[in-house]
Amino acid sequence: MCRKLRPHLSLLIEFLRSSKRTILLILLVAVITIALSTTISILSERITTLKVPSLGTLKTLGVEAYWDKSLENKTETVNWGIISPGASKNFTLYVLSVSTTETTLNLNTTNWNPTNISEYMNLSWNYNGTILPRGGTIQVTLTLTAPSSNTFLLYLITNDVKEFSFDIIISTSEQID
Repeated sequence: MCRKLRPHLSLLIEFLRSSKRTILLILLVAVITIALSTTISILSERITTLKVPSLGTLKTLGVEAYWDKSLENKTETVNWGIISPGASKNFTLYVLSVSTTETTLNLNTTNWNPTNISEYMNLSWNYNGTILPRGGTIQVTLTLTAPSSNTFLLYLITNDVKEFSFDIIISTSEQID
């Protein structure tokens, strides 16, 4: 059996000698592929475990915001806690109108830090435009959403974002009869 393998082995050795550049190229591509796969795997693991703490400063105009339905615990901050890419966090408030007339509510955000994070994050609420009487109270839920897009993840990593903050403004639009 050794005699039968000998010619094949000779052909293989001759092929390897004549194809050194091809073999080196194949080995180089294999090493680069393994290195690239490892790097992507490490970054992917970092991205899936990425969590960013957030705090919102609550500013009110014509209303007051409370944590509780009994309106005993006024709040000026919203601690969103840790938010992960692709996740949403809810925060329920009780809004008391201190306006002198019937009013509707408005929601705005300002002073995002870092500034450009506002291009990715979204703050919404479940308020439906209900007219709030003078001294009236309404429960609203704010929802902060962080996208899972590659551009957002790249933004967080390249800017080394460890936390972010912004101002939440709840104001009134007085109703005219």
